[in-house]
Amino acid sequence: MRVGRDPLFFVRLFARDKRWDNMSKLTEKIQALAEPVVREEGCSLWDVEYVREAGTWYLRIYIDKEGGVGIDDCEAFSRAIDAPLDELDPIEQGYCLEVCSPGVERSLTKPAHFTACIGQRVQVRMIRPVNGKRDFKGVLESYDGGNITVRFESGDGLTFTKKETGFIKLDDFEPIE
Repeated sequence: MRVGRDPLFFVRLFARDKRWDNMSKLTEKIQALAEPVVREEGCSLWDVEYVREAGTWYLRIYIDKEGGVGIDDCEAFSRAIDAPLDELDPIEQGYCLEVCSPGVERSLTKPAHFTACIGQRVQVRMIRPVNGKRDFKGVLESYDGGNITVRFESGDGLTFTKKETGFIKLDDFEPIE
């Protein structure tokens, strides 16, 4: 064993980490529970995520509606989902419940998000560079069974899969490059 100034790293690799499967099942359960409640509140369910940040677990439920979601909508849904969540009790440890809007730069993560946003401006960050670039802006032209096509102002397009991206989100603030 060599001792010196070089940093020591420990990397734990999993062939398949069951925690990710369990988190996926957990968010699916919560999504099924939240769907009817959010509809009763006159909104739609955009996404559910369960994440750990700075040592604290967060259950985030993103809601939306035509014209946008306000603080009163988030509060009403939070109160409405509280009892059903307590009854189902899907999470063993303590967590913070956050009910929020997906925002104007909302992340597109599900097939329904892509089909609903065809024709809108998007930002895309690729995991690996394409022609020397990782970041692209354009119009979401199509979504076909996992293939996503974005058209740029120049007329060129790029087709890729969701797995090839770091993120895809709406771009409501800047002109298309």
